[in-house]
Amino acid sequence: MSWLGLRADLLLRLGLPLAALVPFNLWTTRLDAITTADLVQDRTLTAAARVIAERIESNGEVIEATIPPAALEMFVADVPDRVVYRVIGPNGTLLAGYADGPMPTAPPSGLTPLHFSTEFQGRPVRMVALAQPIVTSKGIERGLVVVGSTLANHDRLVSELWSKALRDQVLLVAAACALAAYGLTCGLARLTRLRDRILRRNSERPEPLAETEDLPSEFRPLADALDRAFARIEGDVAIQRRFVANAAHQLRTPLAVLKTQIGVGLKEKAAAQKHEALTAADRSVGAMTRLVNQLLALARAERGEAVRKDTVDLVAVIRSRLDDLALVALARRVDLAFEPAVERLSFRGHETLLGEIVVNLVENALRHAGEGGEVVVAVDLDRDAARIVVEDTGPGIPAGERERVFERFHRLDRSEATGTGLGLSVAREAAAAHGGTIALEPRADGRSGLRAVVRLPTTGGSTRAG
Repeated sequence: MSWLGLRADLLLRLGLPLAALVPFNLWTTRLDAITTADLVQDRTLTAAARVIAERIESNGEVIEATIPPAALEMFVADVPDRVVYRVIGPNGTLLAGYADGPMPTAPPSGLTPLHFSTEFQGRPVRMVALAQPIVTSKGIERGLVVVGSTLANHDRLVSELWSKALRDQVLLVAAACALAAYGLTCGLARLTRLRDRILRRNSERPEPLAETEDLPSEFRPLADALDRAFARIEGDVAIQRRFVANAAHQLRTPLAVLKTQIGVGLKEKAAAQKHEALTAADRSVGAMTRLVNQLLALARAERGEAVRKDTVDLVAVIRSRLDDLALVALARRVDLAFEPAVERLSFRGHETLLGEIVVNLVENALRHAGEGGEVVVAVDLDRDAARIVVEDTGPGIPAGERERVFERFHRLDRSEATGTGLGLSVAREAAAAHGGTIALEPRADGRSGLRAVVRLPTTGGSTRAG
């Protein structure tokens, strides 16, 4: 019933079962009405038979029966019934009444009235047979009084009782639906207040919907789910805003430089100068490409729990990224080595973000190791965490600057044009997305350089081999 409103849907779900019960209730009510009408008619017949029986008189030889008006007045009603009666003496003689009146198939037992149904002159009748002791010259003998009536008043009573029950049932269902509608209106008013609070919600200073005043307990899971959904949406929007702001801020100068380089190339007539300008433009495009890729990686890492995690081989991921960086190390004349403590390390994480950790730390190390320097990458499983270590032989970072270098666009050497100032930020965000940390330390052997240690909690999901 998706095309119905919530109120109409709930009313239908409540009203239809009630309406379905009405026919059953009416059927049972009709049976009760018939039972009641039967009881009323049987008691009336029994009372009339007793009044007639009391008027049977005997002087020892002669037995007479008179029919008192009170006995027949019991059957007077708006709908007249035909009354048939018969008084039989001890020897079977007819003392009063209709000679062709119905008789029971068997005599009553003792003085207990015997009720039975039959037909008289083609019409259904209800009868009662009552034995009456009579004192005669022979002693105490038994007479028989039989009284009956047609079913007009009986059927009228059944109809009245059933009609009243039908009216009561309809009124009851209508009243129940009206009360349910009122209750639903009052209940849904609190849902309306939740809706109004959502519409008035300030994204700058959001208040939890679950704290809405007078919120029913049934709606709290919905409010909690909405709070979580809004938090994710607002987080994604904030990431997008930062991405756009960072991109606009960082690309403005490189684009201006690129435009200048292209302009110079177009103006130069000598082939050597054109080639030099195009080479510079190519370097600028490469730098901007790297910047955009790092911005995208940073935005992806900031999403944290939104990333999908799979079981990957951390050793294979690191080796693959180092293979990609081998030419960079060769061009910088830096010795790049990989020293895994295990052959295979299963880890549950996001392969792309894990790769970004390695690439950004190693690129940073290659950039500062200097010509003839060394960069060593190691990986092992340290108790409850996978550990990645990147060591270089560069100048290192002063202790006071080791936290600041994780800030976006922060550079120790402002004159260096090769870095974007985003690499370490991307690495830390990617590690945080896995619940991990990155720490910068001096080399353990006391030599000049820097040691970056990444710890990624395994939470029981990593295994080592080899």
